[in-house]
Amino acid sequence: MNLHRLLQGRAAQKNPVRVVLIGAGKFGSMYLSQARRTPGLQILAVVDLAPDRARAALARVGWSASSYGAKSLDEARRDATTLVTDDAERAIAHEATEVVIDSTGSPAAGITHALACCRHGKHVVMVNVEADALAGPLLAQRAREAGIVYSLAYGDQPALICELVDWARTAGFTVIAAGKGTKYLPEYHAATPGTVWGHYGFSDEMVAKGDFNAQMFNSFLDGTKSGIEMAAVANATGLTPAPDGLEFPPCGVDDLARVLRPRSVGGRLHHPGQVEVISSLERDGRPVFRDLRWGVYVTFAAEHEYVRRCFQEYGIATDPTGEYAAMYKPSHLIGLELGVSVASVALRREATGSATGWRGDCVATAKRGLRAGEMLDGEGGYTVWGKLMGAAHSRATRALPIGLAHRVTLKRDVAAGATVSWDDVDCDPNSQAVQVRREMERMFGPGAETGSDAGQRALETQMNAD
Repeated sequence: MNLHRLLQGRAAQKNPVRVVLIGAGKFGSMYLSQARRTPGLQILAVVDLAPDRARAALARVGWSASSYGAKSLDEARRDATTLVTDDAERAIAHEATEVVIDSTGSPAAGITHALACCRHGKHVVMVNVEADALAGPLLAQRAREAGIVYSLAYGDQPALICELVDWARTAGFTVIAAGKGTKYLPEYHAATPGTVWGHYGFSDEMVAKGDFNAQMFNSFLDGTKSGIEMAAVANATGLTPAPDGLEFPPCGVDDLARVLRPRSVGGRLHHPGQVEVISSLERDGRPVFRDLRWGVYVTFAAEHEYVRRCFQEYGIATDPTGEYAAMYKPSHLIGLELGVSVASVALRREATGSATGWRGDCVATAKRGLRAGEMLDGEGGYTVWGKLMGAAHSRATRALPIGLAHRVTLKRDVAAGATVSWDDVDCDPNSQAVQVRREMERMFGPGAETGSDAGQRALETQMNAD
């Protein structure tokens, strides 16, 4: 509760936390709107493959043209201005850079930038949860070895879920489930960029006037983004997926404790300690009463009559037995909240969520019958969606991660609903993303020191050194 005070201290010392933002899309733009009003913080550089797009984003969120007119990184540091550039490596490597935010959404780019941060000793805030789901356990391990902090992004739902889990455990509760809400129906798994707007209720006129990316929107609708985010949460918290992945049970905030409890006591969970996403729609399409579409939740157990009585005395919503309770956050502010992660990693050397092991994976699943010779088009596309799977099962079945299912060609037919495997596609073995993923599978797969043991031991070593 003292991050703002610490930032004010950096401002008083005229030594701001200097940040490089890579990716000036929606999330990055939202962060930029707040960064200019945050004490003790300087955006040293905004990096984007299209610098003019980055300049347009800065102008749109209220920056004056003179504030991002620096011609070099040295000038930006000297004059407290911002450089707009397309050279990520140079910006990461600059001696003044302290924190790097990857907001690109590209798994391959996120891996490249995270490894560059490890080489140059810069903290990483990984907005790019796609990269984290693909190789987060290895990236976090590499960061610990390099003496830097690798963090999920506050404001995005995975970090907010991690915060609720940490709150519950720190208060002495056993966590039963944690996750988020979304709009879901089973038929959405087959949604494509060509059908997505009808599911959202957007008219052609709305789409024509807006700055909408159909494939990105579809990745939220078809279940892929939920699978990616819950894989990240599992890997950071130690919670695990159900064997069949996400069930997406319909549930409103008043029923969290009743629904998100084990099946053995009348709930919908396969096991205690599970990640799960709840739907804002009943299976017949009716809206759920008091849904949690934009929010996050945690359910936890009392485990003693005294605690159950306290729940009742203080008006905590519980299941009918009084044993299970829930806390939730009804919404999230996405990039507007990202400054919490930036300040936390820079001033406390503390992540707002970070993988400690490989427990969940998000794997490519055929939306329809696919034929040999077809090219996969990645998350939110026409060919595959991303399904949550336990890491051990993913490794055993050689499942292809959704983060590598873009622009790869099928070598054989894949049936509708089937998991695409490494053996089904031609992947470039020289790709950095492929090599990093393969290394992660070797390090954290069956027979390796993996999960919470390896990650926690490395984390404790770093904390003791600090």
